Amino acid sequence: MAESGIQNSKFKIQDSKPGKIHSPFFIALWLSLLFLPFKGIKAASILFVSLLLLLFIFRAFSGYAKILMDKLNAMRESIIERFKAVYAGSEASGMIAYSLLFVFLFAIPFFAKDYFIDVLILAGIYIILAQGLNIVVGFAGLLNLGFVAFYAIGAYSYALLNTKLGIGFWPALPLSLALVTLSGFVLAVPALRLKGDYLAIVTLGFGEIVRLVFNNWDSLTKGPNGIGGIEPPHLFEMHVSRLSHYYYFILFFVVLTVFIIRRVKASRIGRAWLAIREDEIAAASIGINTISYKLYAFAFGAFWAGLAGVLFAAKMQFVSPESFTFMESVLILCMVILGGLGSIPGIILGSVILVMLPEMLREVQLYRMIALGSGLVLLMIFRPQGIFGGKSVSSGG
Repeated sequence: MAESGIQNSKFKIQDSKPGKIHSPFFIALWLSLLFLPFKGIKAASILFVSLLLLLFIFRAFSGYAKILMDKLNAMRESIIERFKAVYAGSEASGMIAYSLLFVFLFAIPFFAKDYFIDVLILAGIYIILAQGLNIVVGFAGLLNLGFVAFYAIGAYSYALLNTKLGIGFWPALPLSLALVTLSGFVLAVPALRLKGDYLAIVTLGFGEIVRLVFNNWDSLTKGPNGIGGIEPPHLFEMHVSRLSHYYYFILFFVVLTVFIIRRVKASRIGRAWLAIREDEIAAASIGINTISYKLYAFAFGAFWAGLAGVLFAAKMQFVSPESFTFMESVLILCMVILGGLGSIPGIILGSVILVMLPEMLREVQLYRMIALGSGLVLLMIFRPQGIFGGKSVSSGG
């Protein structure tokens, strides 16, 4: 009886927390406290009162907003059903959508400025990175806080092969990817019996070890000074050095990454990963070798991180340990959570948002990271499953 009373009180405490967190008062207070160091108590107080009024008004009209959203969703479903009826029995609708998207992406370098193309190239590299982490975290349910280590190994392996041995991009690419995949297996072996927080700590330690090795091995990696003079890729005896050319180069690898990962997700391996994520004991009871499939997840995810690292090194023509800090792992994980765990389109959108949003807010440089961080926190409060409705990060379901 005492135990049941304690359990009931625990459930009551847990149930009461969301209401307090979602309270307009606490949300307004939290944002105002973030604003306080920059503009002083007067501006923070004005912001607090303004946000409090806006949030109360929003809450008062939330019922009407829900009715409006339901009507909009009904209209959207009706349009989709009519569209499907028109193209019933064919894949014309999907082909039209993909063709329009491809034409738009292909045409971007013809009208966009070099700065915007450069940001899109970086977004493409992060899409590949985030898709790799999505395999480990989103599909297999293994929390990895040191994923940037594989990114660093891929970048440094190509940098060393190119500058020390004179090996070009294409011969160095499979060698670098093989080394990164092997490192994924090496990390997975001691981490196989760990779950949750313990696994996260081990992967975090692995990421820091890799960064410190690259930072202190002066004779090989030149330490904090980094490695420069890395050759860009060659394609048909031509340097892929112009931004527009490298944009198409990255776009090819992004499309290849998404295509392969979608196929793997729909395969027997992908379904085994999802089964392990949902319930490892149940997955083992129906004959899934959980140890082998966890190894596959770590190695396959590391493969794509290594590819992103090679592309990053070839694009920047310089690598240093400062590019592979713990905060990079956090950023990549935020992309996965923002888009929705396990959602491939969501990961693409999350990567583009988190790469482009800081650049769009560069005019208000002092506040852009506050705005970005606040937006992520609010998203986790009100939509923990991510933009595309993947697996919830708060409930675990």
